[in-house]
Amino acid sequence: MNFTLQSNLVDVHQRLVFPAEITIAQGKIEGIRRIETARGFILPGFVDSHIHIESSMLLPSEFARVAVIHGTVATVSDPHEIANVCGMAGIELMLRNAAQTGFKFCFGAPSCVPATGFETAGATLDSKQVLQLLEDPRIGYLSEVMNFPGVLNGDPEVIAKIEAAKKMGKPIDGHAPGLRGDDAVNYIRAGITTDHECYSKPEALEKIAAGCKIAIREGSAARNFAALQSLIDEFPADCMFCSDDKHPDELLMGHIDRLVARAIGEGRELMNVLQVACVNPVNHYGLDVGLLRVGDPADFILVEDLVGFKVLETYLDGVLVAKDGDCRMPAVESESINRFDAGPIKQPQLQIKAASERIRVIKAIDGQLVTQSSVEDCKIDRGFAVSDTARDILKIAVVNRYADVEPALGFVSGFGLKTGAFASSVAHDSHNVIAVGTNDLDLQAAINAVIEQRGGLAVVDAGEQLVLPLAVAGLISMESCEAVASRYSLLDRKVKQLGSQLRAPFMTLSFMALLVIPSLKISDRGLFDGSNFEFVSLFVDRD
Repeated sequence: MNFTLQSNLVDVHQRLVFPAEITIAQGKIEGIRRIETARGFILPGFVDSHIHIESSMLLPSEFARVAVIHGTVATVSDPHEIANVCGMAGIELMLRNAAQTGFKFCFGAPSCVPATGFETAGATLDSKQVLQLLEDPRIGYLSEVMNFPGVLNGDPEVIAKIEAAKKMGKPIDGHAPGLRGDDAVNYIRAGITTDHECYSKPEALEKIAAGCKIAIREGSAARNFAALQSLIDEFPADCMFCSDDKHPDELLMGHIDRLVARAIGEGRELMNVLQVACVNPVNHYGLDVGLLRVGDPADFILVEDLVGFKVLETYLDGVLVAKDGDCRMPAVESESINRFDAGPIKQPQLQIKAASERIRVIKAIDGQLVTQSSVEDCKIDRGFAVSDTARDILKIAVVNRYADVEPALGFVSGFGLKTGAFASSVAHDSHNVIAVGTNDLDLQAAINAVIEQRGGLAVVDAGEQLVLPLAVAGLISMESCEAVASRYSLLDRKVKQLGSQLRAPFMTLSFMALLVIPSLKISDRGLFDGSNFEFVSLFVDRD
């Protein structure tokens, strides 16, 4: 289809805004001609520089249908979550489904399946399989190298994966929360090119100085924009925007467009913001995404103004895919895939016999993936350690979904439940079943509700049960975003009615099992000290 558009063109390369007539022919920008006046603004589409599509609980095709409404034309997507459950078959499902859309997905080769050797996953991808993926033209980069101790200590498998990416000339994403000083420099020198885990500006500055680009993250749980947004003007060539993990209800409300508007509202310079949101990811990853230059693919958006960035139209390869909040991309059907072998648990399996009066407690922090650790007095009832709602110390359980074995048990604070329990098969990164509860009866019921569905989210309170099934790998629904968001919102509201004041309690719960981020976490094998990379006991003797 050949056509022309007249609008105020935002030329990020020349850092100019001028009225223009843009000619599109055969999916590309054929010409740009200055004119006298125009309405609205046309600019390159937005790119999410690091996201796990699975965390939206949507198939790639359904994710794309929502993202284009908000002006997103491409994502750099790590299929790490489904790979940890279903291995190569899970990655292939994501690639096949994504290929049925016009959206510009760039998938990576997961580098950490499993993420650590301290948890049970459903699959393993060794360096030979990673090389096989990197040789596939559909794979654009090596996904986040979370095992930074392995990089620093020269672990042969970790290094082999990095060298495979170098051999193929593909970028290598990092993941090193809180890593500073010589360790950060040596990690980056190994070949790491990005990091999305910085949660303080001093950390980000050190990594930029070492040659690393910083993906400023604002997801449903981890929110680092406020701490890092000044970097946009200070280092516009070295920053990108990313979501990392975004739940469907928030995706419906906005995506990278919201970060752009927020950055402008914070006083950041327009062209710097758009370089971060549109240009840098395309250049860094070599994406086949147009940037409004003659000869480029016709990927662009029309917005109402350069303050709120309300997206009026989105184009991919010259095709109008969204207009005035409505998606024009067709829905895509997909097959399902799963790995779920665990059977129901019994209530005695959740009991913790008190070995002392002191326990280690995971301290969840709203808006962060990092946790803290504390040692607290234990509430004991008839010889068993139990939840203490008065002090917000609740029982947490992780049930291995790949085998019938005893669950790992511990205690966590920060969730705030006064009654009931909730559970999820979305538990980064191995995606075993994780649950928090005020009592063993509801905790058991929530866990078993997830197991019965072979994956999903569940909330239980005094016999009342709400469940969101996730048929694909226990991570993804096959329904529309609107349907998933509606059901998810019901569960989210219910958890908050039970007492939680967390912004995203399910997302926060999922990261309690993410061992590679300090300090205290829990896997299906027990409590784990993420700072020292070792298991620790639940009970602590008095000094």
